[in-house]
Amino acid sequence: MPIDTDDLAPRPVLATPPNMELMSVADLRHYITQLEAEITRAHAMIDSKGGARAAAESVFRAP
Repeated sequence: MPIDTDDLAPRPVLATPPNMELMSVADLRHYITQLEAEITRAHAMIDSKGGARAAAESVFRAP
């Protein structure tokens, strides 16, 4: 059974979210835009890692 190295590394500590009660509507919209950009970046990384994994599996697949 292959070892999943993701389980060995400690999870990064995420930043504490800002207090939205203190934010204006414009600030909240800007915050949402930033979060959406980060989500897009995370999806791109997932796709990239999935492609690399598929390529590796095709190389090491039993004939």
